[in-house]
This record gives sequence, structure tokens and C-alpha cells, in this order.
Amino acid sequence: MRSVVNNRTGTKRLIPSSACGRLLNSIASFPFPGYSTRAVIYIFAMLVAVVPAGCSSNENAHTTATTFVAPPPRQVLKLVPGEMYARIPPSPCESASPTKIDECTGVDPKKPLLTFDLPRTTFRVGDVVSINFAVRNAQLRDNGGEFRIRYIIDDDDALWADRDEPFGLSGWMPGKHTIRLELIGPDGWPYRNGNQNIITREITVQ
Repeated sequence: MRSVVNNRTGTKRLIPSSACGRLLNSIASFPFPGYSTRAVIYIFAMLVAVVPAGCSSNENAHTTATTFVAPPPRQVLKLVPGEMYARIPPSPCESASPTKIDECTGVDPKKPLLTFDLPRTTFRVGDVVSINFAVRNAQLRDNGGEFRIRYIIDDDDALWADRDEPFGLSGWMPGKHTIRLELIGPDGWPYRNGNQNIITREITVQ
């Protein structure tokens, strides 16, 4: 604050240096012509009421420090050629006598069936994760059919594969990740065959 002396009346007035103080002084110095003293006091009180209660003589009282926190780095995977393993194992539900009864309840081995082979689940940063899959009893779009493979990594947007061949994904960040493959039918919905055709695998990148 700084003090100002009125030469005519000899009174001293404290002048706040903050923006709120300057606003209050502007209100106080307004002439209010034609109003009684009581009316002026009432009007002044009403005007002051709209000024934030936190007004202070401290110039820095209303200074807000904003800290920008950078978002965590986002994983961006790149589609690269995959590595064809020697052989994609058949689904445990393909035969008339399935090897895993609990998984194959209600599965018809003669209907479209998706298999997904992931021989290992632990990788190092920089490794390519090969997605090896096979579709039985159906053709994908690029092979002349109406089916598609939809794959979702973690909670990212869905991507598509229309060719029955392996592909690779690189650019993995350290941590645990999920890979979800779905066999999509001609109607745009996952083709249900028992509990199959929606397969999720978890991998760890170190």
C-alpha cells in the first residue's frame, strides 16, 4: 500500500496497489451526484460486495502458478512383416473329440473357427511380436471371403487384418499388454461359435 494525503482536508488515505485495490479506489472516488450521504454509503457497500473477498494489498496475492505436466508417452505400434512359425497348432476345439472340454462347449468344428498361436509371452523392448493366426472353415476378405480379423491392443482403437497370414507389431513399451483377436462375420459382429473366435492373450515386455 501507499498513503496519499488530501491537501484540502488533511486526511490520509491508504491506496492499495493491487488490482482489487485500484478497483475499490475507483469506486470510492466516484462523485455520485445528487445522492444523499446514506444513499452513497449504501451504493458503495453494494458495489464493494461484487469485488472478490480475497482482495489484498499484496501484489502477488492473486498470482496463480500453473504447472504443466506432460502426459505419459503413448505407445505407437508399427505394422511390420511377421514371422511364420513352423506350424500353427490346431484349435483344441477342431476335432470331434476336443482336448479341452470346458473351452469347447457348444463349439461346432465345422463352422468358422479362429486359432491364435503365441508361443511365448515374454519379450524385450525392440522385439517384434508376431501375430500368427488361422481361420478354419471361412475365408477372409483378401482371400475372397466375407470375414475379417479385428485386433485390439490394450485399450487402443480396433485395427483390421483381411489376409490369412501372420503380421508383426513393433514399438512396444515396457509393461504388460493384452492382444485381442476377434473373427468378425459378414454382419459386422463377432462370429460366435461356442466361446471361441474371441481370443485374448497377455504378454510382458521387459
